[in-house]
Amino acid sequence: MNKKSGFVVLVGRSNVGKSTLMNSLVGSKVAITSPKPQTTRLPIHGILTQEEGQIVFVDTPGMMKGARDTLSKTLAESMKGALNDVDAVLYIADPTRSIGDEEKSTLRLIELIDKPKILVINKMDLEKKPYVDFYRDLKDKFTEVIEVSAMKGTHIKTLIEKLYEILPEGEPFYPEYQLTNMGNREWIAELIREKLFLRLRQEVPYSVHVEVTQIEERENNLTYIAATVFTTDERYKRMIIGSGGRGIREIGQSTRRELETVMNRKIFLDLTVEKNPHWMLKFEM
Repeated sequence: MNKKSGFVVLVGRSNVGKSTLMNSLVGSKVAITSPKPQTTRLPIHGILTQEEGQIVFVDTPGMMKGARDTLSKTLAESMKGALNDVDAVLYIADPTRSIGDEEKSTLRLIELIDKPKILVINKMDLEKKPYVDFYRDLKDKFTEVIEVSAMKGTHIKTLIEKLYEILPEGEPFYPEYQLTNMGNREWIAELIREKLFLRLRQEVPYSVHVEVTQIEERENNLTYIAATVFTTDERYKRMIIGSGGRGIREIGQSTRRELETVMNRKIFLDLTVEKNPHWMLKFEM
């Protein structure tokens, strides 16, 4: 049997569950998930290698209509760039939300792409899906419509089988064991950012940034990790640190527990918080 391979980009407006879906497709956590919109910054590759071949999923930032700040514009350009040279498109829709300006903008973005396009209606495990028929009515714009629950894993296998059907023959792009294109430092930084969003929800803006500055293997199966959380305003810095340092301590503990499970090592996580109103300029470069 000839192997299949290709790049499949996940697009959709903000907070429809693209990162959760990619983690479910790959079978491992490669993208952070959060109730806060636009937590994905740069296109992240999640890699699925099976007997049939290799699928490279490209997660993208969600479309946020009307956002005018530097970071939001950069994210929008990042999403558009990810649509170049792909082999298939997964358009992710949330049936609990009506079709609005963000949805229409994203649909227009992919309309002229001459590649197989699958409409993935996510969150089908939810009891109330008032707009599901609106999305089903879009079926003529897509090669296929598949209804899934990324959270529960429902019909994920069906989606993968369909992708292997439509992808071209080719050699794998990554080694069989590799699950993502991110290095350890980037992945750890993303994990810290996820825990920050999960703890603080709407209190802190999405324009926070994490840099891992040191990873050092030490004695007794211990890994020392130093990281800095950057935010743009002193009040957000105080919010992240929390009363008596409780906030940053809880974020660190939650991150450390997950790292220890994944890495099977003891982790010492040294977290600091700094105010830097100019970090977004660095990100843009």
